[in-house]
Amino acid sequence: MSDKEPKPLTGKQLARKPRGFPDKREALIHSQAKLVETITGVYRKWGFEALETGAFEYADALGKFLPDADRPNAGVFAIQDDDEQWMALRYDLTAPLARFVAEAGQSLGRPFRRYAAGPVWRNEKPGPGRFREFWQCDADTIGAPGYHADAEMIAMGAEALRAVGMETGEFVIRVNTRRLLNGVLDGVGASNPETRLAILRALDKLDRLGIDGVADLLGEGRMDESGDYTKGAGLGADEVKRVLAFAQAGADTRAETLANLTKATGDTEEGKAGLVELEAIAKALEALGAPEGDVVIDPSVVRGLEYYTGPVYEAELLREVTGEDGKTYRIGSIGGGGRYDDLVARFTGQSVPATGFSIGISRLAAALAIMDETPKLDGPVVVLSLDRDDPSVALSTAAELRAAGLRAEAYMGGANNMGKQMKYADRRGSPVVVMVGEDEIAKGTVTIKDLEMGALKAKAIKSNEEYREARPGQIEVARAEMVEAVRKIVEAQA
Repeated sequence: MSDKEPKPLTGKQLARKPRGFPDKREALIHSQAKLVETITGVYRKWGFEALETGAFEYADALGKFLPDADRPNAGVFAIQDDDEQWMALRYDLTAPLARFVAEAGQSLGRPFRRYAAGPVWRNEKPGPGRFREFWQCDADTIGAPGYHADAEMIAMGAEALRAVGMETGEFVIRVNTRRLLNGVLDGVGASNPETRLAILRALDKLDRLGIDGVADLLGEGRMDESGDYTKGAGLGADEVKRVLAFAQAGADTRAETLANLTKATGDTEEGKAGLVELEAIAKALEALGAPEGDVVIDPSVVRGLEYYTGPVYEAELLREVTGEDGKTYRIGSIGGGGRYDDLVARFTGQSVPATGFSIGISRLAAALAIMDETPKLDGPVVVLSLDRDDPSVALSTAAELRAAGLRAEAYMGGANNMGKQMKYADRRGSPVVVMVGEDEIAKGTVTIKDLEMGALKAKAIKSNEEYREARPGQIEVARAEMVEAVRKIVEAQA
């Protein structure tokens, strides 16, 4: 081995995690599982059925923005099977659905309404809050051409967000349509693909840069605070004004926004068709009872328009939080969807109407953690082992509690020291500990300590002597009354 070659890793050097693949402890696992249970429960209530596809798909089946034959690892994690065909971990849950529908053909029946939840993988540069492995929870309808199907997705997505604890005013689903934007682009003479993309990118920065910043990007260009210059779309003053009028058409109600858009989009055929789409969605949303505050028509939504063929929607959390740096910011996007009528056609050659909504479970769980709204974990009851050599009493006590339906464990750390055992119980988030020593066995009792109540009462005690005398939160009950006494404490803390 030459001096220039890296030496093999040894010992603790081997304990390294691949970038972008998070390790999850119980709190996050519990939170994500609860979110999936709640959201899929809403999907089931709306009549959707579960579908689970494999983690791997053939790489050429994953979509136009994914690897081609010359770049099998671009954007995804890919391997070759024994037939030397490239397989890749799924990039999302939609491409596997399209493959499934194409394979099933007419035997599936349409419309086909499915939901799915699971991990997806993207071979992209990881960063803060940006992982290579994360969970999504999707619902899709295949074979429904009417825009009422899009409205259903939007209204159901709003209900799912309310179900996980978001109130009206804390989130919003913004709706736009590709055809409306195409009409605006046609109206300002933006026929060049690069110019159209530059306009869309400028509109996507409206929240961050404001009107003046977007106006610069629509025109000649903009220099940011760092001195970096971004070339603009090159529109003239009148065209810039027209695009900005479109972007600012949002109003307090969906009806008012549509009226503003009618004035701003002009007479292009694509613009007129886009208005028809949004009017149909707005009518269906009203029939579905979707509150105005939950769902708005927002012409500035442009993300995903290279993928979607019609309406597009983005779910955003509005709640402001304070970061470690002391600055206040919004969580931002936690889901979205739209109509993708061309996806199944990749396999069959025939366009199939399809629409879907996806919630980013990992991102939503992280947002709830930041907002301190994760579900409270039910730590186990810990039975303290007072005899290291013969822990049978502790084992049988824990077994009795579990038989009664309580979560319980006997301490297995091997230490007789009560202080260490109590610290272990605190670390596990235990609501209560149970102690059965020689005195208790002789009297046919157990000692139960309510850790939450004990901590509260201990704050008012000033000396160790007083603490030992008071034994805050601690009671002694007959062994036959143990289960009921423990259950009462656990339920009170739930």
